[in-house]
Amino acid sequence: MTIGVSILLPLCGAFGILLTGAWPNIREAVTIVTSLLTFLVVAMLVSIVKEGPQPTLEVMTVLPGVPLAFAIEPLGMLYALVASGLWIPTGIYAIGYCRAHHEQHQTRFFICFALAIFSALGIAFSGNMFTLFLFYEVLTFSTYPLVTHYGDEKARRAGRIYLGILLGTSGAFMLFAILWTWHLTGTLDFMPGGILAGKVDGTPAMILLGLYAFGTGKAALMPFHSWLPAAMVAPTPVSALLHAVAIVKAGVFTVLKVIIYIFGISFLSDTGVSQWLMYVAGFTLLTSSIIALTKDNLKARLAYSTISQLSYVVLGGALATTSGILGGGMHIAMHAMGKITLFFCAGAIFVAHHKTDISTMNGIGRSMPFTMAAFFLGSLCIIGLPPMGGLWSKWFIGLGAIEADQEIFVALLMLSSLLSVGYLLPVVVRAFFFEPDPDVGHTNQPEKGKGFWVNLHEAPLMCVGPLCMTALGCILLFFYASDVYELLFSITVER
Repeated sequence: MTIGVSILLPLCGAFGILLTGAWPNIREAVTIVTSLLTFLVVAMLVSIVKEGPQPTLEVMTVLPGVPLAFAIEPLGMLYALVASGLWIPTGIYAIGYCRAHHEQHQTRFFICFALAIFSALGIAFSGNMFTLFLFYEVLTFSTYPLVTHYGDEKARRAGRIYLGILLGTSGAFMLFAILWTWHLTGTLDFMPGGILAGKVDGTPAMILLGLYAFGTGKAALMPFHSWLPAAMVAPTPVSALLHAVAIVKAGVFTVLKVIIYIFGISFLSDTGVSQWLMYVAGFTLLTSSIIALTKDNLKARLAYSTISQLSYVVLGGALATTSGILGGGMHIAMHAMGKITLFFCAGAIFVAHHKTDISTMNGIGRSMPFTMAAFFLGSLCIIGLPPMGGLWSKWFIGLGAIEADQEIFVALLMLSSLLSVGYLLPVVVRAFFFEPDPDVGHTNQPEKGKGFWVNLHEAPLMCVGPLCMTALGCILLFFYASDVYELLFSITVER
C-alpha cells in the first residue's frame, strides 16, 4: 500500500498544480507540500527494507510472466530517497528562480516536474525490467517540455536531440535487450544473483550487456552523451533535475540494476563479460573531464562533469566486485548532492548577475559569498576530498578496482579527480581572489566602509537557502556514509 501511495503522490500533486495554476501562491504551496509528503512516505519504507523483507505490489499481468509490478530493494530505496528528498530543495529553488527570472508557463513547468518525480519513483520501485522500461520512457516524455521550456529554436533543437537520443537508444537497444532476456529466461523479474546464469555466455552475453548499457541513454556513456550538454538550454532548476534529482540518476541506476539483478555480480565476475564496459566507462570518464576543462560556460562545464561522474557509477558496476558495486551505488547519492549544489549556484549567479561564462565571474565571490562558498563545498564533494561525501564513493570504487585486479582504473580515478580540480576550483579562485571586472550597470567592487551586508548582491533567499542546504548535505553525507553503506550492503549478497 505504501509503495503505491509514494508513487502516486507526485502524480496527484501534478493534478493539484494543474487545478491551482491560476493562483501562483497556492500552486507553489501544493508543490512544496506534495514534495514533503512524498519524501516522508518514502522515508517510512526505509526501516522495512532494513529489516529484510521486500514489500511488493503487483498491479496487473501484461504478458505471461511479465506483470506491472513494484518491489522495494536497497538500491531502489536509495534512489527513491535521493529523488524525493532533493525534490524539496529543488522545488523551493525553482519557485525562487522562476519568480526572480519571471519565467513563463510556470504551471506547466511545475506539473512536468512533479511528473518527473512520479516517473523516477516508478523506476526506483520497479519489480522487473518491463515496469522499469515503462516508467523510464514516461520520464523521457515528461521532461521534454522542461528541456524545451523557452520555446525558441535553440530549445526546440535541444529537444530534438534529447528525444532522438533517449528514445532512439531505448527503442533500438534496451527494448531489444528486454525481449532477448525474456526469450532466454521467460521472466524479467529482478532477482538476487541475476536470471541469466546458465542461459547465455561468451560473446552473446557481452552483446546483451552492451544493448542494456548503451540502451540506457540517460547514463550518458559516449557516444550517446550529447543530449546532456544540449539540454543545458533549459532553466537551471531543470538542469538540477536532469543532473542530480531524476534523469541521469535513472540512467546509472538502471545500469546497476541490470548488472546486479539481471546478469548477477558473480556471473559477470566469473565470466569477465563486463570487462569491456570498464574501458568504455573509463574512456567516457576521462574524455568528458578533459572536455570540461575547455568550457567557459559554467553550465556546459558542469554538464561534461556530470558525464564524467556518471561513468564512475557504471565503472563501479562493471568491476563486478563488492566494493565496486557499493561505491557505484553510494556515488548516486554523493554525486547528486554535490552536483545539485553546483547547478543551484550557477542559477543563482545568473539570477543575481546575469553571468553564464566563467571568464566574467572575477571577484563575484565578494558580492555572493554564500553562493560561492557553497560552490566550493559542492566542488570538493565532486572532486572527492574530505570532509565531503564524494570521498567515500570514490574510495570504494577504487577498492573495487583493486579487488578486480584492475589497478589501472585506480590511476584513472586519481587522474580524473585531478582533472575535476582543474575545472572546478578555478571558478572558486576566480570568484574570491581575482579583482572584480566592472559590469555594465553594476560592479562587483565592494564599497569601502559600507560593511559586509551592504555589499551583498545574492540571489533571492529562496535560491540561496536551498543551495546552502545541499552544501551542508555534502558534509553530512561524509559523516553518515556508513548509513548508506549499510543500506546497500545486502545487494552484494547473492542468494
